[in-house]
Amino acid sequence: MAQVPNDVPHQTTERVPVVELFQPGKVVHVCAPMVRYSKLPFRALVRRYGCDLAFTPMIIAESFVKSLKARDSEFTTNAADRPLVVQFAARDGVTFADAAEIVAPYSDGVDLNCGCPQRWAMAEGYGSCLLKNPELLTDMVRQARARVSDENFSVSVKIRLHKDLRETVDMCQKAERAGVSWVAVHGRTPSQRGEPVNNEAIALIKQSLDIPVIANGDIKNLEDVKRTQTLTGVDGVMAARGILQNPGMYAGYDQTPLQCVQDWVDISLKLGTHFTCFHHHLMYMFERVTPKSEKRVFNALTSTAAVLDYLEEHYGVSYNPDRTVNDGLPTQNGYAESDN
Repeated sequence: MAQVPNDVPHQTTERVPVVELFQPGKVVHVCAPMVRYSKLPFRALVRRYGCDLAFTPMIIAESFVKSLKARDSEFTTNAADRPLVVQFAARDGVTFADAAEIVAPYSDGVDLNCGCPQRWAMAEGYGSCLLKNPELLTDMVRQARARVSDENFSVSVKIRLHKDLRETVDMCQKAERAGVSWVAVHGRTPSQRGEPVNNEAIALIKQSLDIPVIANGDIKNLEDVKRTQTLTGVDGVMAARGILQNPGMYAGYDQTPLQCVQDWVDISLKLGTHFTCFHHHLMYMFERVTPKSEKRVFNALTSTAAVLDYLEEHYGVSYNPDRTVNDGLPTQNGYAESDN
């Protein structure tokens, strides 16, 4: 079992009870777990633009528990990065509980990925593979819940749909009885990609549970938020590609505002973001707002300096290292070394 050290780093703050975000008449705005993209700098950015709750990218629990190098690479946070849910891909209860115990002092909850449809994940027993084994899923929830005794620490699951919706409802009800805090539902089956989201299925799940439900899929602007909530009655919505293309979407912007680009430059460079990630986020932000000829030029840039020169010349955006970002907090690892 991974041992959690007693010497919690100074940036740890009082836990935010995630379940308390779900209030009558309010739709919680969530930034989805996105591999490579929903890391600390991007979470800091979207929190400035109406995002209520942010996820880490999906982390493989087994390597996270066994390897300090994996923890250094996969999980970085600071005191302003709250409320925060850490998502894990896991295939047994002990490992999921170990991972939850490690991150509990530095986050507000953990989420079990039961929806990733990629072949490698399915082959390894992760993601959507768990939809076929609700007993294992509920055991993992119980073990994580038992390991972290703080009732304010959430244990949630993110799922896709079964072809037979009765299986999905039954699984969610079993998870609720096991102690899951809330459920996020991507309104497609694992085999579906661009098909329309099944809002009727999400509504059925919401009606069948007494815990909060979050809808995921095709959330690209506030109109989508309102429409989805009206059709399903959910307590929150979760955006992925939509918020990559427009980090200001929850604040009501139809496309990425220039100030958001400026904020991204300041936050990401202040926190030491790798060039590829820094550049790719900007490529997404410009995807719907710049002509193809301009995108070709911008996307072909190969260094941070070249990107900054381009932004200053075309948009008046520049990087000032003395400008305060992220409330002036330094980036730090969100855990101390375990004895494993």
